[in-house]
Amino acid sequence: MSGRTTLDKLWDDHEILRREDGTSLLWVDRHFVHEGSHHAFAKIAERDMGVRHPELTFGVADHYVPTRGAPRSADIARMIATLTGNAERHGIELFGVKDPRQGIVHVAGPEQGLTLPGLLVVCGDSHTATHGALGAYAFGIGATEVAHVLATQTIWQKKPKRMRLRVEGALHPGVGAKDIALNWISTLGADGARGHAIEYAGSAVRDLSVEGRLTLCNLSIEGGARSGMVPPDAVTLEWIAGRPFAPEGALWERACEAFLALAPDADAEYDREAVLDASEIAPIVTWGTSPEEALPVTATLPDPARAETEAEARRISASLDYMGLGAGRPLAGTPVDQIFIGSCTNGRIEDLRSAAAVLKGRRAVVPGMISPGSSAVKAQAEQEGLDRIFAEAGLDWVASGCSMCVGMNGDLVESGKRCASTTNRNFRGRQGQGARTHLMSPAMAAAAAVTGTITDARPLLEGRS
Repeated sequence: MSGRTTLDKLWDDHEILRREDGTSLLWVDRHFVHEGSHHAFAKIAERDMGVRHPELTFGVADHYVPTRGAPRSADIARMIATLTGNAERHGIELFGVKDPRQGIVHVAGPEQGLTLPGLLVVCGDSHTATHGALGAYAFGIGATEVAHVLATQTIWQKKPKRMRLRVEGALHPGVGAKDIALNWISTLGADGARGHAIEYAGSAVRDLSVEGRLTLCNLSIEGGARSGMVPPDAVTLEWIAGRPFAPEGALWERACEAFLALAPDADAEYDREAVLDASEIAPIVTWGTSPEEALPVTATLPDPARAETEAEARRISASLDYMGLGAGRPLAGTPVDQIFIGSCTNGRIEDLRSAAAVLKGRRAVVPGMISPGSSAVKAQAEQEGLDRIFAEAGLDWVASGCSMCVGMNGDLVESGKRCASTTNRNFRGRQGQGARTHLMSPAMAAAAAVTGTITDARPLLEGRS
């Protein structure tokens, strides 16, 4: 037999049985629920069922929580209250609005040590792939599947194909994980990894911090992947050690051996492989209405007249028209109306530090909001004085939550307005009806704030750490 990939090892460890059609029943180690999980709780209530393993389920208030003051509507308040009620009813630990551990589920889970190498992690949110950065097999599930996990602590799945995406070489200063992700998605397409679980590898990935790896895995779903993961290494273990829910003492020592054993075997085989040269990656910005419609900030916008097919020409024309952009014009210099820094993609302390490096001593010329990914990140940023840098730049420093990424709590981009955003999706209406979203890194969003345009952040970072 050939060697096993990290996915193979995780799958084998969690497979309970396999049906004749190839679908497997898998054990679930961590189940995260949030305000949107109320449908699943209603389903098990209809059948008079409880939560099978409440100690393995954790509730996190994130999508609807207000970032400023009280909930902006009775509907939002009711969503938060429903999550609280379901957690109390079923004995589920909840990181609620006033809990110091509260945050976006894909930020709070890892930072609390709930996400560990070797675990199978699910949540009713597509960006659950984030947790794979710590060597877990993590993926988003639908409402019916959430109910099944609540009732049984298991889930039916077909094993995805195995894909290894290697990023070799060194990144240039001012280029990071967000740029790697948008680069590969724009290169391979929004369906480039469909049906696969991605294992990220290569020297550039190994050099990333865990925060960077979390960003990289977070965006896997935007390239069609079922999940993304980084095999555990010494960087992973150092980051996890000492976190509240992490193993301790002798158990930690044994756990580390098991974690490192999840690395792929030397002769592991993959269904697909792709390689990127890190030295060729520049800061990337989306120009259209899909994460694959992205270009280096130094590039010019595409011209439908030069498209290879009529279908491609129509797609480009439609995206340019919605975004209010002209074919063939430089991407840099495009005016923006506001900026947003935050989300499960780029709301961690490292992200805030990179934005602050650009903003320190400078003033924003457009309004903007900065929402840390968790209450713990917010506290740390304030201890480091990052909040003062943002405030002195004229930007709003608000509480933790999904905020303007999806706009469920009332934080929205007005119709026709252009937002430089560190979020994960630029679909039509994602940040508000008629909103125009350009995805980019925190440093790039900060550069847009101080120039009022899409701007290469690298010159603004020269001489700064």
